[in-house]
Amino acid sequence: MFDTSRQANELAEIQSRLIFVKVGLLMILVLLGLRLWQLQIRDGVYYQDLARDNRTRSIVLEPPRGLLFDRHGELLANNVPSFQLYLSLEDVQDRDLLLSKLPEYLDVNVQAISEKLARKRRGRVKIKNGLTLKEAALIESHRLELPGVVIQPEYQRNYPLGTYASHVIGYVGEISESQLKDPEFLDMQAGRIVGQYGVERTLDTHLLGETGRKVIEVDAFGYSKRSLSIQPPLAGNDLYLTLDIRLQRLAEDLLGKEAGAIVALDPWNGDVLALASQPGFNPNDLSGGISPQLWQQLLQDSRHPLTNRAIQGQYPPGSTFKIVMATTLLETRTMSGSDSLSCHGTFPFGKRVFRDWKRGGHGTVNLTKALAQSCDVYFYKAGNQLGIDPIATYSRKFGLGAKTGIALPSERSGLVPSTEWKKKNRGEPWYPGETISIAIGQGFLSVTPIQMAKMVSIVATNGRVVQPRLLKASRLRRTGNLKKEPSPTFQQLPIALATFSKIKEGLAAVVTKGTAKRAQSKIVSIAGKTGTAQVVALKDDDDKSEVAKKHRDHAWFVAFAPVEQPKIAVAVIIEHGGHGGSAAAPLAKAIIEAYMTEGTIKIAAPL
Repeated sequence: MFDTSRQANELAEIQSRLIFVKVGLLMILVLLGLRLWQLQIRDGVYYQDLARDNRTRSIVLEPPRGLLFDRHGELLANNVPSFQLYLSLEDVQDRDLLLSKLPEYLDVNVQAISEKLARKRRGRVKIKNGLTLKEAALIESHRLELPGVVIQPEYQRNYPLGTYASHVIGYVGEISESQLKDPEFLDMQAGRIVGQYGVERTLDTHLLGETGRKVIEVDAFGYSKRSLSIQPPLAGNDLYLTLDIRLQRLAEDLLGKEAGAIVALDPWNGDVLALASQPGFNPNDLSGGISPQLWQQLLQDSRHPLTNRAIQGQYPPGSTFKIVMATTLLETRTMSGSDSLSCHGTFPFGKRVFRDWKRGGHGTVNLTKALAQSCDVYFYKAGNQLGIDPIATYSRKFGLGAKTGIALPSERSGLVPSTEWKKKNRGEPWYPGETISIAIGQGFLSVTPIQMAKMVSIVATNGRVVQPRLLKASRLRRTGNLKKEPSPTFQQLPIALATFSKIKEGLAAVVTKGTAKRAQSKIVSIAGKTGTAQVVALKDDDDKSEVAKKHRDHAWFVAFAPVEQPKIAVAVIIEHGGHGGSAAAPLAKAIIEAYMTEGTIKIAAPL
């Protein structure tokens, strides 16, 4: 009996142990099942990619950017074969060891590469642009010591004209971390070359093209064995700009080492024929990759070579603003073109005396003579009668105080002051004495050279307002078709034809018998307006030749030609150049004469 009971207890104990064993086995099976589900289903794609990456690599193929031409077919930007250096992260076993070896063979910034690698775990990372043949050969000869280092042939942007038109054309560069976060670059991959400045930036979507993809089989060291598949890239569209590069070269050569800008427009359709800014830079230095040290040197250069003065330089317009003043006088009927004023060289106002540029004055002056001789006293008195707000209204009609909308980055708007502006921004009322300064283009007023070219274009065309444009046509790479840009829309200013006729009469007199006699041409009639924009206040008895150059006046000249049927409008500013009639007017004349004689010059391949 005792034995039977003991056997029963032992059997029960064994059965209870078996239950624990069964539960344990079941849990193991469940865990194994879960792990298999994780490996094969949930993370199956990931491990498939890892397995595939052990024997294959997917390589993004950069497309050549579209070419850039001027309006006559002269090449402005192309692509040249180049070697780029990448790291294939799947094949790098020890990143720190590899980074320590690279400087033995190449001039590279190890810290910058390390920061790039820290942001990416797989794929390829570009670590150097534009390898020389010597560098490529050195890397290839030591490839076993540099696992994961890959040389890939690609295209590099090239600018055959060097510094010419650099502010218009711009440059390209590797997409930055901040750009990758921008919605505009949402589908871009790190390492992609995109436009960073000029039309390379604003027309980037036209020029970029579409990437291709190549799948290769690799050996245990990550070196290519054979190609498995390839999807070729599609090059970007070729673009024809409105620039006349012959005029552009001439404009930059005329400026020489002087800081300043020259803008030339077709006044009827807004085509930018020349947009020169000096000093410039060589975009080849930037597009091939630039060291942080050299970049800082450019940024800290006191002459600001990266500033496009034609659209970013903001200057007092000086006496060129008298065109707006004359229009305001006539349109508001404050004065007629035949009304005369007396100029004795001074205009007392309150406790201050405003002086004319000509001691002794100009005598009896009507509007035509006031423009021709640039009589300050005439416009002092006119400004006092008008008040600031009508002047501001007509300034804005001519496009001052607002961006022109040209397809270039970082355009500035200048400033047209008014009573409302001063109250809002300065918390002060407008004082009548401030209008006197505005009347001759000084004070709070500021403009850009392209605004002034647009303003004189409006006068030339009797009130036709068009937006300056840089793109003339595109050649679509998918079809090979040439697509010309549609004719631009325009607005007609509600200003009387008689007003423009009177203004043109005065501007023609500026050249024939006024302050811009040095703009007279034997081959074409020119109308224009000089301007001398004060930088710092000087005493009347100061010897201008002894004044430091940085304190000298800016020299302006705006013009159009021919007077009878205008074909070109020009704005010239020479920083600290002195008088507009002597410094700026001859440059505008040279540009106009060159444009009017272009039919005698052989052009490459016109559209």
